[in-house]
Amino acid sequence: MRFRYSAEDNGRPVKKAAVYTQDEHRINFADVDPQAVYITDRLQANGYETYIVGGAVRDLILGKKPKDFDIASSASPAKIKKVFRNARIIGRRFRLVHVYFGPKIFEVSTFRSLKDGPTSNTFGTIEDDVQRRDFTLNALFYDPLKQLVVDYVDGMKDIRNRTIRPIIALPDIFTDDPVRMIRAVKYGALVDFKLPFALKWKIRRQSGLLADISPSRLTEEIFKIIHSPNARKIAEELDAMGLYTYLQPNAAEHFKNKPGFKDRYLKTMDSLNGEGFRNLAGEALSALVRDYLDDNINWALMTGSEEAPHAIPQLSQNAEQFKSAFILARKFVLPMNPPRIELYDALRFLFAEHGITVKKARLSERRPRSPRLAAASKPAGTNKLVTAGMPALAAAEKSAVPQQPAPEGAPNNRRRRRRRPKTPASQ
Repeated sequence: MRFRYSAEDNGRPVKKAAVYTQDEHRINFADVDPQAVYITDRLQANGYETYIVGGAVRDLILGKKPKDFDIASSASPAKIKKVFRNARIIGRRFRLVHVYFGPKIFEVSTFRSLKDGPTSNTFGTIEDDVQRRDFTLNALFYDPLKQLVVDYVDGMKDIRNRTIRPIIALPDIFTDDPVRMIRAVKYGALVDFKLPFALKWKIRRQSGLLADISPSRLTEEIFKIIHSPNARKIAEELDAMGLYTYLQPNAAEHFKNKPGFKDRYLKTMDSLNGEGFRNLAGEALSALVRDYLDDNINWALMTGSEEAPHAIPQLSQNAEQFKSAFILARKFVLPMNPPRIELYDALRFLFAEHGITVKKARLSERRPRSPRLAAASKPAGTNKLVTAGMPALAAAEKSAVPQQPAPEGAPNNRRRRRRRPKTPASQ
């Protein structure tokens, strides 16, 4: 093992980090993404200190092949973009760079500073950046060119001891960012690590802080869970810690009040990591609503295995059922707010499982065709093709929300056209 030193103000060297060689960390270089190595190489060649960071390093040390590779560098976003033409700067508060290689996206961040506190968005050094990270197992820096792991926080020891230890002090870690509670439980379930008693106690005591987290951040965490390699165990552990009620409150309520629902729900989540999972459009998201819709939709009636009322044609009935299912699903997953097209695909996937083909939505649709034109172009006869487009769903979703009548005497907010004042004729 080597060590990295820095100098104090008086010039005395101080040990800052442990440096592990290939023989010590045992990372299989074949598991490292070649594009991640290329990005690191290019930035280092331009004089910037650059490493692979985060969960990818943790998984490599544990002998797993990571799905995503994040990179941290001393280069500013503008300088990173200058090195890579296939890059784009994103973010407002703290700017990041996405480097594109076909369908793959690599996130490259600049080292962050502690100058304005643990939530500041100013750039800094690697020593500052490591103190900004949440847990020690995610605070390792890997140089794939030299095949060295740099460890400032004894993260390697915690990985070998299979424990999750926070870097930020316990009184502050969750008040600074309550989402870290979800991540702590998720990391423990993913790699089968232990959460210390003090950390568990703090999570249970401060879980209410998640109520103030924005729907967009909760949506991001849920998407990470359903696309993770152990979705069922993560959901189960989050529910045991009392956190799933903030991610999916309706599902958590069904766990308590509806016998058998929790077992079916977790079994569906387990199928996301089974051999039958094909990662089709909407397949992962459908797991969140499948069991709820099974309890609230009469699939047998739509597929014709039960006799439908003669007054309602089968096609029209199925289209209305799809709209109703869409509204039910959207309400059930709240406060999660997935893009409408992704929820649409999830419903299409579930309907297809029951032999009902739903027309694929087109993002370019602005408004439905007039009934007269639609009737004139419709061929005779019906089939099981349900045409419930995005505009129709948006209108149905809006109509499902009760509208409050305007009080008498309320001002009319409709914009009026301003008349241009007449100019006097020139003399």
